[in-house]
Amino acid sequence: MSTAIQPKKNITARIVQDKIYSLLQQSKRLDGRGLYDMRSITITTNLIEKADGSALVTLGGTKILAGIKTEIGAPYLDRPDEGSFTINAELLPLASISFEPGPPDERGVELARVVDRSIRESKVLDLKKLCLIEGEKAYILFIDIYVLDYDGNYYDPSLIAALAAIATARIPEYKVVDGKIQKTGAYFT
Repeated sequence: MSTAIQPKKNITARIVQDKIYSLLQQSKRLDGRGLYDMRSITITTNLIEKADGSALVTLGGTKILAGIKTEIGAPYLDRPDEGSFTINAELLPLASISFEPGPPDERGVELARVVDRSIRESKVLDLKKLCLIEGEKAYILFIDIYVLDYDGNYYDPSLIAALAAIATARIPEYKVVDGKIQKTGAYFT
C-alpha cells in the first residue's frame, strides 16, 4: 500500500470544502451572516461637487461610486424627440487583485450593459422630457460607475448607485427662446 502525499492544491481545496460544509451546518455564510441575511447597505448622495449627481453605495464590503454629468447635444436620428444617456463602468485595480489596469475588460463592459438595460427597461428616465428642440438639441447624460472596493457583488450596488445619482441629480435647466437654447440658472431633478 502506497502512502503518496497529496498535492497541496487538494489539501487546500479539502480544507475550504470542510469549512463551507461546517458553516452550512450552522446556517452561516463565510462572512458570518445567516443564510438569509442581507449585507448591510449605505447610500450617500451628492458627494462630488462638480458632478450633476453622484452617489456612493456600500453593500457589505463592496463600494461603488456613480457620477452624472450632462451636456446638450443632438438627439439620435432614430429618436429625434428624446434625450439620451450612456453608462460607463470601470473596475478599478485598487478594488480587487482580479481587476487589471488598462481599458475596460469584458466585466466592465458587461456591468455597464446590465445597468444600462436595467435603467432603460424600467423607464426610470423619461427620455422624451430630455428633448429641448426635436431633432436638434437634447440633454445627454453621462453616468460613470466606479467599483472602488469589491467584495463579491458589483451589479446590485452599481445599479443602486446609478439610480440614487439620477434621483438626486441637479441638472442645469435650459429653455428654448427664439429657436435657441439658453441656460435659465435653475435646476431640475
